[in-house]
Amino acid sequence: MKRIIVLVLLFPLLAVAQMKEPALVTDKAELAKLIAAVEATPDSLKVHEAYTKAAGVNTPAVVAQYEKWMKKFPRSAMVPYGIGLAYVNRENPKAKPYLLKAVAIDPAFTEAWGNLWTDAQRWGDFKGGKEYLRKAAESDRSNASYAFYYANSFKDDDTKREAMIFDLVKRFPDNERGAQGLYWLAADSKDIDYKVKIYEMLKSSYSPAKFSWSRSGMSSYYDLLLDTDPAKAVTLAEDMVKFKGEEMKGWENQLTIAQNVVAVKKLISEKKGAEALALIDKIKLPRYFGFNTSLAILKAESIAVSGNNQAAYDSLIVYFSKTPEVKLKETLGVYGVKLGKDAAQVETDIWKRLDAISQPATPFTLKRYLTPGKASLSDYRGKVVLLTYWFPGCGPCRGEFPHFENALRKFKGKPVDYVGINIVSEQNDYVIPFMKGSGYTFTPLEEEEGRAKGNMDNRRAAPVNFLIDGEGRLIFNDFRIDGKNEDKLEMMINLLLNKKA
Repeated sequence: MKRIIVLVLLFPLLAVAQMKEPALVTDKAELAKLIAAVEATPDSLKVHEAYTKAAGVNTPAVVAQYEKWMKKFPRSAMVPYGIGLAYVNRENPKAKPYLLKAVAIDPAFTEAWGNLWTDAQRWGDFKGGKEYLRKAAESDRSNASYAFYYANSFKDDDTKREAMIFDLVKRFPDNERGAQGLYWLAADSKDIDYKVKIYEMLKSSYSPAKFSWSRSGMSSYYDLLLDTDPAKAVTLAEDMVKFKGEEMKGWENQLTIAQNVVAVKKLISEKKGAEALALIDKIKLPRYFGFNTSLAILKAESIAVSGNNQAAYDSLIVYFSKTPEVKLKETLGVYGVKLGKDAAQVETDIWKRLDAISQPATPFTLKRYLTPGKASLSDYRGKVVLLTYWFPGCGPCRGEFPHFENALRKFKGKPVDYVGINIVSEQNDYVIPFMKGSGYTFTPLEEEEGRAKGNMDNRRAAPVNFLIDGEGRLIFNDFRIDGKNEDKLEMMINLLLNKKA
């Protein structure tokens, strides 16, 4: 029997916690009709979805009903899958036993294996989850989604991952997952030449006018080229403008920006600082573009060529205080030398700005998971604290954790702590197994509904990150860490650790 599944794209920028069960149907006659529909066609996913949506899954009556059906229809894998899927979709820890029953009845049940993988991520069982994913991919080789997810799970083996994604592209030339595979190969690489190679492959293999992951890839490629080869960014934007359609709108503006960047660099080389500054003021980039930092540096260069190194230096200090980047700090060092400052004096100047704008972090006292009692922000006095809001069902959080660990490992024995506030108490049963299975080192705390968060408010989203100094002040926030910028977190922590009295 062929089954259809729709999967959510991997790792959006933020996940928003879904706290409440949707409104349920209480009309007994209506529920009786839905029960009758399941009993008439127990192998239909549609009837199970209608029933669990109406009746919910967090009630003893629904669990009892499924126990009854599993005895009545012992050969139907769809029956345990029906309630298991409902639990998975609600990110509920009760999913696993039902999904395991489904694959025991039907070992070729692709979506049940896939959802076991999804659930395993929330338990922190990454090794077991990868095995479930392998079974999902091998049970249906026509399924491009699982072929992609399985290939992308080999991030610890670049050669194997690349080969599997190239095979995916070959097998599924008209499927969004092929574009997604190339996108992540490029996005995850630190090698600029390799990134260019893969982005070009993505552009030629999957039309940006048709494939959303190709459009995203061209946006990232454009951002890269603005920094490394702005003339080529102009060419890319010109190519994108040729595509028609609502989705391609905006590239005319990107073309103008790239042309302006080329012009700014030319003006700077001609020592025409005022003209360059006027043009920079017209450049408005998306907030998430990495070139924003390079634009701030170009602005400083424009000021400097007019003969004012101090003003250029000051502009970078202001930008760094809100958007700390390694490249920016290195550039501050260059301007510092021009002003006769050493590295220590540059950090002193940075701290003058940070001291002026930083505020006490809003305190918290929250329940611990791994040990009895509660933990308060005041317990961490004298330590640098990385605080992240997360929940076990949050894919972007799970994507960021390994990079936090890589950076924090370098501060072993130093006064640095790592705290994660779980914002979805309904997923509490996942937390301790997740910590044990994953081996992650943060201290998990449980969010308290209605708590006043002040300047540490995550607005129900995750991951949202904060960095607090040893005096309990919020210094940096609204940053993300991935495989390309672990050194950014190291730099921020070192800055907080090394502040001179």
